[in-house]
Amino acid sequence: MNIAFVPVRGGSKSIPLKNIKMFCGRPLVFWCLDALQKSIRIDQIFVATDCDEIKRVVNDFKLSKVTVYDRSDEHAQDQSSTEAVMLEFLSERHFEETDLFLLVQATSPLTETADFDRALEILKSEKSESLLTCVRSKSFFWGDDGAPINYEYLKRPRRQDFDGTLVENGAFYINTVGSVIRGKNRLSGKISIYEMEDFKAVEIDEPDDWTVAENMMRKHILTSSSGHEIKLFLSDVDGTLTDASMYYSESGEELKKFNTHDGKGFELLRKVGIKTGIITSENTKIVANRAAKLKVDYIFQGLEHQGKLATAQDLCRKEGIELVNVAYIGDDVNCRELLEAVGYAACPSDAIDAVKQIPNILCLSRAGGRGCVREFADLIISRRVSTL
Repeated sequence: MNIAFVPVRGGSKSIPLKNIKMFCGRPLVFWCLDALQKSIRIDQIFVATDCDEIKRVVNDFKLSKVTVYDRSDEHAQDQSSTEAVMLEFLSERHFEETDLFLLVQATSPLTETADFDRALEILKSEKSESLLTCVRSKSFFWGDDGAPINYEYLKRPRRQDFDGTLVENGAFYINTVGSVIRGKNRLSGKISIYEMEDFKAVEIDEPDDWTVAENMMRKHILTSSSGHEIKLFLSDVDGTLTDASMYYSESGEELKKFNTHDGKGFELLRKVGIKTGIITSENTKIVANRAAKLKVDYIFQGLEHQGKLATAQDLCRKEGIELVNVAYIGDDVNCRELLEAVGYAACPSDAIDAVKQIPNILCLSRAGGRGCVREFADLIISRRVSTL
């Protein structure tokens, strides 16, 4: 059996309740749990916490493999070691000594399902007792005594010729249950290394780490969650292209506020060969006028729920593409069916919770009517360029 163990305290000082603070639209702890849940190699996942609020948030994920373990106050203090809570947990549960125990850090949200799977393969193939994750640093290190640690300064290597140094990034560790109990440590015996990509070096301890990690998540993971080429971009209107507010003139005329940056996003998508469209439950002259201004290829109004999905399916047949080649951004329940079906789904930062909880949706940093469509368009374009 392969057991994952995720310790999350409620008493973080640098970033209060950081383990459930929103990170790219989801609570931080969600990302590692979601990656573990999707691994066919992981049998059970335990979240060890001392905080009722964290417990509620984790249970709300409704992940079938996840169980919350109530860690003691004694082992939830600032000075408490991770090993202490691991040993507390293992003393109360009955696992086989040969079961694999994965210590997973919620503060490394860039860890993907493939990382866990590959690491388990390496551990098995190298016949090691334990494993840790590292990234390769090509920095030149020096000691306090003024002596170089990992290179000869008189023969300074070119970066492309320098192997660098493996640095522990703390994403996760693997050991057997028996070895953890006997050695009272996450590592023992013959140790294997699982080398992760450079951008996964970030571990969230301070507020600045948070900013860096979110940028890395959006650039490297969320924009590549679908490997399919995007050929059609569709957007909702109210709450997405607008701020969802209703404006009226003195004469009773209905008004909407659009964002010029979003308009530029449509233009940039067209320039890279991606067709665009508006698909909305609204049915107004205002939307028709805005669509004409944006020069979209398609506009469909007065659609709800399955109507949006059916219309997108018809469009795909017309264009000779699949739904996996479609990107769609929406913010409310009437967008849900289409968001769940397309290859690349996104929502504004102020979308309703039911939309934010759609699996693999990209929760953007900008709100509806405040540039979220442009943000999504830029991500699509950057991914397209990177694959050329």
